[in-house]
Amino acid sequence: MKPRELIATAAIPGGDTLQLIRRDNDFMITLGGNELMSSRVRGSEEALAVMTCERLRNVASAHLLIGGYGMGFTLRAALAALGPSARATVAELVPEIIAWARGPMAALTRDCLDDPRVRIVAGDVGASIAQAVNAYDAILLDVDNGPDGLVRAENDQLYSTRGLATAKAALKRGGVLAIWSAAPDAAFTRRLKHAGFDVEEATVRARGGGKGARHVIWFAKAP
Repeated sequence: MKPRELIATAAIPGGDTLQLIRRDNDFMITLGGNELMSSRVRGSEEALAVMTCERLRNVASAHLLIGGYGMGFTLRAALAALGPSARATVAELVPEIIAWARGPMAALTRDCLDDPRVRIVAGDVGASIAQAVNAYDAILLDVDNGPDGLVRAENDQLYSTRGLATAKAALKRGGVLAIWSAAPDAAFTRRLKHAGFDVEEATVRARGGGKGARHVIWFAKAP
């Protein structure tokens, strides 16, 4: 097995430094000693998109806001499920992530960034949510490590009582707020319910075929 090779680094606004690492044909994005994402592990990120689209009223023309591009697994899965009139807005805080997707990870990206249904917004997804009212059929958040933040302290605001109220206002009636997490969080489930959402909590596996670590996705439906 070939050793890990550091390809590039990127500073997180208000946070630490991300590293893009390659080993053979696999890529990893790490923060310090923590592996945030890997091209070998994509099952729960794809499930975030697929399971959200299954819960939409009109998947043919839905408008999705995706918080964080990552390695694009959620976006590509969403595009495969959405209709030709649908839209996917991706808010990415770290511009180098998109540069990596078009550069060293271009084969993994598979032109999804050039899909006419896709719009990339440079900046914090929290700002995109705050600027919207009754705008999105679904908001998909794969930001940080879930409600228990790891990368950036400001991300905790997304999952606060105020942040959830802002997300609810940005959704259309019957819209879905879908949140990925590395682990369960009973207090966050209660917070979602207190915010007035109808809440469904699903356990998904990190890898396809029912393998890998167990991750959690909350599907919070706006009444």
